[in-house]
Amino acid sequence: MRRDAESRGWRWGQRLLAALLGVVATAALPPVDFPPALIVAFTGLLLLGRDAGPGRGFALGWWFGLGHFTSGLYWIANAFTIDGDRFVWFIPFASLGLPAIVAIYSGIALMVTQAIRIEGVGRVLVFAVAWTAVEWLRGFLFTGFPWNLAASTWVSVPEILQSLSVVGAWGVTLLTVLIASLPAALGHRFAKRAILAGAALLAIGWGFGHQRLAEANNETVFGVRLRLVQASIPQSLKWELNQRVATLVKYLTMTRSPAEPPPTLVIWPETAIPFLVEREPEVLKAMASAAPEGGAIVTGTIRLPNERPPYTNGLVAIDREARVVAAYDKAHLVPFGEYTPLRWLLGWIPQLPGESMVPGPGLMSIRLPGTPPAGALICYEVIFPGAVIDRDDRPQWLLNLTNDAWYGRSAGPYQHFAAARMRAVEEGLPLVRSAQNGISGVIDPYGRVTKSLDLDAVGVVDADLPVALPSTFYTQWRDLPAALLALIFVTLAFPLNGPRKSRGN
Repeated sequence: MRRDAESRGWRWGQRLLAALLGVVATAALPPVDFPPALIVAFTGLLLLGRDAGPGRGFALGWWFGLGHFTSGLYWIANAFTIDGDRFVWFIPFASLGLPAIVAIYSGIALMVTQAIRIEGVGRVLVFAVAWTAVEWLRGFLFTGFPWNLAASTWVSVPEILQSLSVVGAWGVTLLTVLIASLPAALGHRFAKRAILAGAALLAIGWGFGHQRLAEANNETVFGVRLRLVQASIPQSLKWELNQRVATLVKYLTMTRSPAEPPPTLVIWPETAIPFLVEREPEVLKAMASAAPEGGAIVTGTIRLPNERPPYTNGLVAIDREARVVAAYDKAHLVPFGEYTPLRWLLGWIPQLPGESMVPGPGLMSIRLPGTPPAGALICYEVIFPGAVIDRDDRPQWLLNLTNDAWYGRSAGPYQHFAAARMRAVEEGLPLVRSAQNGISGVIDPYGRVTKSLDLDAVGVVDADLPVALPSTFYTQWRDLPAALLALIFVTLAFPLNGPRKSRGN
């Protein structure tokens, strides 16, 4: 009995240690931005599960994921406190239920690793491929949720970030997990040489990025001057009927503030003002009066494309004549935020979170007065690698409207901004981001922030539009390079399988 109790205590100790390692991994991501944390986390997880079978491997990987996603996604729960007590009951699901579900992916990664009886460097290679594969699946299954990918850890290192232009987020994730996990192979054949090879890969990546940045094209588009308006209106007040006019006046006042040179395009954020803009002639007239001569005001707005519900979450551009000269409807909606998945199954639950919205027809490039074609993205549409532009009509910049006020002063807005920077590098396109609250700014095609306003700031960003780069290697080949790398790693895993040695390599 005593031995059984000790065994159970040991197993629980391992699970809690795995969860703690998952929390450590979160320190590599924004806003902490400490990449070496991944070495501790992934190496520790592999050492912890060294003698585990597939079942215990899944359990340890799941606990790792629970710690990682709970500490990395804690801020989501804040969204359910905004609307009084109406959705407070949903907080436990957002805080622990969602991380517990997403942790299944990391459980599968370690389970697969342990199911393949392999040791040393070969085991690390298999783990890197398995982890990348489940991150890729996480980006697509059940509408996808590719938040806080391992590649995100390099947003604080602009040189390494440039590798996204070649192998994309999945390729960088693959190499990152490999390099961070290699110390787990120490004591096995080939380990020292593999660690040296990993260090060389890191150095090559840094050198490539350094050279790319040294030769960077810093030109801006002639004649285009942008103004981003960040009003930072508290989410709890945003939809109050008695605040609607005050909100509109605030945006108009900030738009009209003096600037030299004056803006040619003004950009308001996602659902900036609480009106169905296209159906409010007086609102259109007021916006037109503040629009730049020969330009427009772009604003996020709830739309009724078919004259009656359901609604869409969209954007419109209003010119000086109060005409809608461009429009876009968000194509990738947020589950339980903009719609309720499986409503036919969950409809018995009272007060389900999720608006009755429908998606737009898909990604598209829009034509705005006086600017090159723009790829429109609303809110978290920007987090999906390889899925942010219309490939048949490549834009010359990305326009991302968002509202991160839902998440308060937390890690969420910083993680969201990091994802936007990654998409800019992958596609070789500047990205302009206007947040109701969050981080507004202009990002060049190398992922560098040229101008920005921080979380909770109230003000405007006046900036030039950087010139787009030609299509990147990633733009042309998408995930093929990452898939080929994964295939190479799997091929090498078995020749590099090596038993533990009593002395060095």
